[in-house]
Amino acid sequence: MKVIEYYVVFFCCMFLSCSQSSKTQTMNKDKAVFDLSKLSSQQYKITQQCGTEAPFSGEYNDHYQNGHYDCVVCNTIMFNSQTKFHSGTGWPSFFDVAKNENIKTIDDTTYGMRRIEIRCSNCNAHLGHVFPDGPKPTGMRYCVNSASLKFVASESKP
Repeated sequence: MKVIEYYVVFFCCMFLSCSQSSKTQTMNKDKAVFDLSKLSSQQYKITQQCGTEAPFSGEYNDHYQNGHYDCVVCNTIMFNSQTKFHSGTGWPSFFDVAKNENIKTIDDTTYGMRRIEIRCSNCNAHLGHVFPDGPKPTGMRYCVNSASLKFVASESKP
């Protein structure tokens, strides 16, 4: 009976500690910890729970300044403004990534569809999906939630 009580207490503590820390921090494969408390509720829902913002509602849907778009969780560069294009879908779209190693893909079969999910390879934040219907030269459309990104403007030269 003591053994059973021990396991019940152990698993309860494990569950409670995981559920409490998951809303304030996350860890990558290299054990780097990222502060999730800085995220808005929408950013948290999208990056940590694979949510999606409503089409045409995101801050970067019609945004075309020079610079780059970073992961809102860990500041890893995801996309360059030179690869952004108007897709008409209601979400920021890019035809290429800044660096292949910064993005990882996962098969997504939710909602009865087959899609390819894209995540930040550094912190595992959900970004959106990639589709093979983009413009040349890649033919890819990285359809990204604005709330998963942070824009960093290029410094203008005098």
